[in-house]
Amino acid sequence: MDTTVTTGTEDSVWGGGNRPLGASYGKMMMWFFIVSDALTFSGFLVSYGFSRFKFIETWPIADEVFTHVPFFHGNYPMYYVAFMTFILIMSSVTMVLAVDAGHKMKQNSVILYMFLTIIGGAIFVGSQAWEWATFIKGDFGAVETKGGRILQFVNAETGERAALADFATTLPEERIKHLKSEGIWFEQEGYKTSFSLNEVVEGFKTTPNILIRTETINEEGEKTLLNREESLAKLLDASQVVEGANLIHNEYGSRLFADFFFFITGFHGFHVFSGVVINIIIFFNVILGTYERRGHYEMVEKVGLYWHFVDLVWVFVFTFFYLV
Repeated sequence: MDTTVTTGTEDSVWGGGNRPLGASYGKMMMWFFIVSDALTFSGFLVSYGFSRFKFIETWPIADEVFTHVPFFHGNYPMYYVAFMTFILIMSSVTMVLAVDAGHKMKQNSVILYMFLTIIGGAIFVGSQAWEWATFIKGDFGAVETKGGRILQFVNAETGERAALADFATTLPEERIKHLKSEGIWFEQEGYKTSFSLNEVVEGFKTTPNILIRTETINEEGEKTLLNREESLAKLLDASQVVEGANLIHNEYGSRLFADFFFFITGFHGFHVFSGVVINIIIFFNVILGTYERRGHYEMVEKVGLYWHFVDLVWVFVFTFFYLV
């Protein structure tokens, strides 16, 4: 005798068709993109973490690298990066408000909150561009040894980093003119610097209050500071002057640090820039009443998913790259 057991309902959670789990096709595709992109960023951050701890003794200290604030001179470690993070998180708040206003069919509120989100994203992208320019230019300069180690200069009286311009001696050497900026530069292996290695060495010899610290981090978590005799001995092994950072040379320490900085923050910055462009398009569609005529603001919700994902990724980038 056959028996049939029922659960009391014939409805299935997964209804199939064009709206599985009650989500539209566009929203499902956005989630697929977010999951795949999350795996990509995870791979980048895992690679960064592996390299960081493999070369932990020579890895630059973020507090000593990101110390700049626009229009202010001084040492403000991580202040501007924290400001950038705050702006991006607040843009997520305004995006949530825009999505909520869309659910309530409040066109004017959607316009306002979308506009604030766009402004926040633009400030973040502009700040990141400024941070890149500052990182590439550098403020102090250093020398690189034949073995690829970075030697930085420190004022023994203040304990702070000393710039090459503070002690490097100008010698009557032939200089190559940098036509783009009409400045005076030295050419070394296709890399231009303000001072020659000879000028830095001779200036160091005549400035007794300048010491050298290596990129090696000691047990106290600080870079190793050499005495005067050790500094002079190390300087004899120098091969070239390094100012700022690029994919080959990095005055702050390991060049892998610069490689990861440009790649990870650049990839994330491209996401933010793309999000700003998409938000602008949606913003004008809202003004034109496109979604009012459709009877829903699902497009705002979809771009909101993307924007929240970008913000969440930055929280991990900020934590791994700047704080840890």
